Amino acid sequence: MEITIDEDVRNLIVSEGRDYRICTACMGPALVPTTVKGPKESDIKIPVGDNFLYISRIQAMYIDNVSMDMLYDSDDIDSCPAFYTRRQYL
Repeated sequence: MEITIDEDVRNLIVSEGRDYRICTACMGPALVPTTVKGPKESDIKIPVGDNFLYISRIQAMYIDNVSMDMLYDSDDIDSCPAFYTRRQYL
């Protein structure tokens, strides 16, 4: 299983200096900070600079590339029940 990460996603993670995760959301795979949806022990953990990109094992079965179109903004997060238990973010 080879999952590539677009350079603009790598740049986002490095510039923000925090970990991100690909998880399941209402519209499919979602790229969110781990403060929104924390990592699980079963996640794939990929180093990006000094931080990590965690990929849900479920999503890893279906994706082969992580791109900026997976990035969820605060409006999308607020409207998706998958994130109703989220902690404070941004």
